[in-house]
Amino acid sequence: MTNRIAVVTGAAGGLGTAMCKALAAQGRKVVGTHLPGEEFTAKAKDWQASLREDGVDVAIYPLDVTDFEGCKAFVAAVEQDLGPIDILVNNAGITNDAPLKRMQPEQWNQVINVNLTSMFNMCQQVFENMCERGFGRIVNISSLNGEKGQFGQSNYAATKAGIYGFTKSIAQEGARKGVTANSVSPGYIDTPMVRQVPEKVLNNIVAGIPVGHLGKPEDIARAVAYLTADEASFVTGTNMSVNGGQYMS
Repeated sequence: MTNRIAVVTGAAGGLGTAMCKALAAQGRKVVGTHLPGEEFTAKAKDWQASLREDGVDVAIYPLDVTDFEGCKAFVAAVEQDLGPIDILVNNAGITNDAPLKRMQPEQWNQVINVNLTSMFNMCQQVFENMCERGFGRIVNISSLNGEKGQFGQSNYAATKAGIYGFTKSIAQEGARKGVTANSVSPGYIDTPMVRQVPEKVLNNIVAGIPVGHLGKPEDIARAVAYLTADEASFVTGTNMSVNGGQYMS
């Protein structure tokens, strides 16, 4: 079935856009989420229009992934409008960096809620129905820094490391019911956000990547497309590191 409905949270960024395109190329009906509010809705509509110019049709819905009841209402709306959700890519995430001695509780809690609690909020809404239908693909986007840690990112690294335990646990719960759960850990990817890093710092980062260059959003999208394929039924509970060899576990 190529016309399965695939949800990508945090869809409008560099990685999310590439994921939406890759899933659409597989014939999926793609749904992308954006933050609530007029400003974000306007930006999301512009993003949607730009995708349509490329021949990619993505439905857009507002969603605060930290709001459990909001996630429940979102899933209900999508399933009423389009049909059952068979594929979920939890891509929404933020950073709010500071060394531990200067990190404030609100910084910690904000990143935990957006990056990790959101995984529970979204997965719980779709998991049971996936199991009942006998098919589901869940991909949770982690990070290189969840694997190795990073100075000034104790909150971010904790959330991205936590994704591994969460993903492996639900993979065990869904394994005999046709539902797989995996994670993807991107390294440094050539996105507008990464390009904002000072040139000297960026050059040092690239020098530490064995393949000698930044990754592309399409590198991550291809990993997601593989893990969400109908044929990927024997791959579950694993993490796919896509980092150019920068960290080898």
